Amino acid sequence: MTNILEVQGIHTFIGRYHILQGVDVSVPEGSITALLGRNGAGKTTTLKSVLGLRSVREGSILFDGKPVHGMRSFDIAALGIGFVPEHRAIFRDLSVEENLKIAERHKGDLANKRDFIFDLFPDLKKFLAMPGLSLSGGQQQMLAIARALIADNRLLLIDEPSEGLAPVIIEHMISVIRQLSKKSTVLLVEQNFLVASKLAEYYVIIEEGRSVKAGKMSDLVNDRAAIHQYLGAA
Repeated sequence: MTNILEVQGIHTFIGRYHILQGVDVSVPEGSITALLGRNGAGKTTTLKSVLGLRSVREGSILFDGKPVHGMRSFDIAALGIGFVPEHRAIFRDLSVEENLKIAERHKGDLANKRDFIFDLFPDLKKFLAMPGLSLSGGQQQMLAIARALIADNRLLLIDEPSEGLAPVIIEHMISVIRQLSKKSTVLLVEQNFLVASKLAEYYVIIEEGRSVKAGKMSDLVNDRAAIHQYLGAA
């Protein structure tokens, strides 16, 4: 299986703090891969390093076999990488439609994706003219994901999609991400191991800025000792 993303031994600093100290992540094309680890392990920094939002001092990042480390974030995204940040980060004073329109890379992107997006998220169509701040937490997460779908992205980076959502909304989000994976490869950060185990085919565990374990999620689910050691779950 071809890897659409290869992160190899990256070291990333935030100011004087050495956050990532040797992270390796392989993401097979057409898969859902989960980045796992405790709070502060470096999962979000790994996503931001891939997208060029954090500067990588050592190591390499290959997207579709080509190096992207050192490129500007805008140019990396233009290659076909979408990003759904944690805490949604929508434009709260803009309408749902304006939030979606901003995500266009080319004129007409939204028009081409309207049916697909509103089939996934009927609430967004219902509240199209409403400001983002009027949406519930779950609806804001839907909007954040929908924005990443406006352009044709081969890889979606999704940070904590279930955070702060009610169980019924989480189940809908799981269904949506599964559908998205039929069109795009997904690399997600997910603190909720149950959610990650339902979604992902592969996993990488990060601990204190280093990747320490990787493989098939089906194997990890049955490895209670590793789950307890690295994730703190019973």
